[in-house]
Amino acid sequence: MESEGYDLIGDVHGCGATLAALLERLGYQQHGGVYRHPYRCAIFLGDLIDRGPRVRLAVTIAKRMVDAGEAFIVLGNHEINALTYSRREAGDTHRWLRAHTPRHNRVIKETLEQYRQHPGEWLETLDWFMRLPLFLEFDEFRVVHACWDQVLIDTLRQSYPDGRIDEDFLQRSVHPGTEAFAILDRLTRGTQLPLPSDVEVRSGDGFIRRSFRTHFWARHPRTYGDVIFQPDNLPGELEWRELSEAERQQLSYYGPEQPPLFIGHYWCEGIPALPTSNIACLDYSAVKQGRLVAYRWCGESRLDADHFTWVSVPKEERIRPQPWEIELD
Repeated sequence: MESEGYDLIGDVHGCGATLAALLERLGYQQHGGVYRHPYRCAIFLGDLIDRGPRVRLAVTIAKRMVDAGEAFIVLGNHEINALTYSRREAGDTHRWLRAHTPRHNRVIKETLEQYRQHPGEWLETLDWFMRLPLFLEFDEFRVVHACWDQVLIDTLRQSYPDGRIDEDFLQRSVHPGTEAFAILDRLTRGTQLPLPSDVEVRSGDGFIRRSFRTHFWARHPRTYGDVIFQPDNLPGELEWRELSEAERQQLSYYGPEQPPLFIGHYWCEGIPALPTSNIACLDYSAVKQGRLVAYRWCGESRLDADHFTWVSVPKEERIRPQPWEIELD
């Protein structure tokens, strides 16, 4: 479609009813089972699935829009997790690409339960995920789920010019030390730095973590506090701990001279704000009764916080849907 602007939408995580409400607030209306806007186009930043009670509805809305040319989408780490969780290693019928550990089982539990009575639909969804790109680059802005690393994207483009990976890449991506692992990990999970060996953090989603998420727009970071980007604080005085040269080398950097970039992934909280004039994070913890956030891009090279639009996720979103709710007109 010919678009006069784009509405970029952050991590939905199964809040399908809230996604419908956000689209309607943005001026999209359902026609023939597809949400459409007369002169704008949506872009989903990945992580449609897991945790929330209306995963199938979220996927159905997004997939129909993408298939109809009313939206674009990039893969999030949760879509990648679903693909690797559902596939075995080539030549080994006993090893899953993503191990079925209690932690991994817990992450995908809601999604699998909601598709349990719809196995064919789940297989179609996984097939759709395999056809989605890891990044989008338009003339005036860029989209990736977690981190735009130009070197890794250029490397990916050598074999996958449009950012769409294949089965061979997915198989290689689960092995640390491979190029495929580095690309997939950085683009969909960003960078993380390990905590000291005697430190761990219980995050807001109940997991014990021994690393912390970092951002990629500090030009000359000196301390952990200069790069941390997550809602959970570092314990003690760790915020002031000096970064080693090895730690600095692990970080990506996206400078202010680069085109506007839209990301999700990082579980922000509070009122949506811009970390820099050319980067917008749109993940505001929707599934934790936060906000499902969109940015209405209208051609600007310097982003404007007034262009954020959001819907607060009500407690009722946690109630399991009735069967009819998946059916769109």
